[in-house]
Amino acid sequence: MNYAEALAYMEEIKQYGISPGLGSIRELCGRLGNPQKGLRFVHVAGTNGKGSVCAFVSSALQCGGYRVGKYTSPAVVDDREEIQVNGRFIPKAAVGRYVERLKAACDGMAAEGLPHPTPFEVKTAMAFLYFGEKKCDIVVLETGMGGLLDATNIVEDTCVAVLTSISGDHMGFLGKTLPEIAAQKAGIIKPGCHVVAAAQTAEVMEVIAHRAASLGCPLTVADAKAAEHVRFGLERQRFDYGGLKKLEITLAGQYQIENAVTALEGLRALGIGALEGREPGTGFPEGGNRGPGFPVKEKALREGLAQAAWPGRFTVAGRRPYFILDGAHNADAARRLAQSVEFYFPGRRIIYIMGMLRDKEYEKVIGLTHSLADQIITVTPPENPRALSAYELAAAVAQAHQKVTAADSLEEAVEMARLLADKEDVIVAFGSLSYLGRMMEIVGKAEGKEA
Repeated sequence: MNYAEALAYMEEIKQYGISPGLGSIRELCGRLGNPQKGLRFVHVAGTNGKGSVCAFVSSALQCGGYRVGKYTSPAVVDDREEIQVNGRFIPKAAVGRYVERLKAACDGMAAEGLPHPTPFEVKTAMAFLYFGEKKCDIVVLETGMGGLLDATNIVEDTCVAVLTSISGDHMGFLGKTLPEIAAQKAGIIKPGCHVVAAAQTAEVMEVIAHRAASLGCPLTVADAKAAEHVRFGLERQRFDYGGLKKLEITLAGQYQIENAVTALEGLRALGIGALEGREPGTGFPEGGNRGPGFPVKEKALREGLAQAAWPGRFTVAGRRPYFILDGAHNADAARRLAQSVEFYFPGRRIIYIMGMLRDKEYEKVIGLTHSLADQIITVTPPENPRALSAYELAAAVAQAHQKVTAADSLEEAVEMARLLADKEDVIVAFGSLSYLGRMMEIVGKAEGKEA
């Protein structure tokens, strides 16, 4: 099977939708020889910040000399970016080869009257096959949705379970209350692993702490308030944390300090060991406990944080005017986006391009962001059956904001925004991650024409 045929098959099986539970992925992986066994994992769950934490952790481990698999979703620029080894996308030939094998296993299951695996289950199994073939030392694994019943939770050898910020999302699947959602996310905690959690609300932290204690797992809370001498910026941000001075990240957004601190604690739990020039048990190192055996020296740690990239999260796609892309698609992410817009661009005129999926909290997102915008342009995320149409979204925005226009295409939205914006204004495109990759291409072409 070639790559085009593999993509066609993955498109075909979208009809099987979303089906939480581990029965199908266990059956599928069993027929493939259980490729997840023999791999070790940093498993990351949460509502917001998962991808950024995965980017920081995998980059630092790679700079530390390890062969690192990374599995994240959804893709922003290229479907293959979801499965990477040491920052390189899975090759097209490998996708074709694996999908041919996966299709045979799925067809066999269906022929026996078993449920056909979902697209996410198929991709997850493909990732395990690839990481096993590449003999990865460690795999940084992001959950798709939830945790307890997420297909990625078939893994057993979890070294560190990381819980990023938890808030309301996928409530039709995960529960109506924060404790219910937190219980699903905390389901990735396995006996014997170390748990690292970003600072959470009391009710969420209680759920995480109870799960960790019940399984005898040590818990570390990563509190971004402990970061000192923070210097924010759109191109680079610096901070001190845990005895390490002037750590630098290039991911923008105030919330990225929290994600970086969470990643640092995850790396510490993995076994950072005695950093160069430091004695074990002092400052940021692991306090004399080498953890599960993946130490990273300070130089590599710094390089990894600085080199980490994660497109679509307060990403600067253009300048003069600034063009920002952000995947804020739920209430917590919208709140963080609004805070960053106010912080980085005080007093500037803001123009929004907004595209949402109909099963997201789009009314809450509107309520948390509309007041900062002078003009709002709505779009329909293309090629997504869950997309909310630009006209439906515009009607919802109009309940809160008078200046709203629905665009017929992403290209039209970008053209409209650039015509409306002066050089000192700011355009912010946000909402569903599913359209930001295409938006990045369009903005890139427009910037190239002006250069």
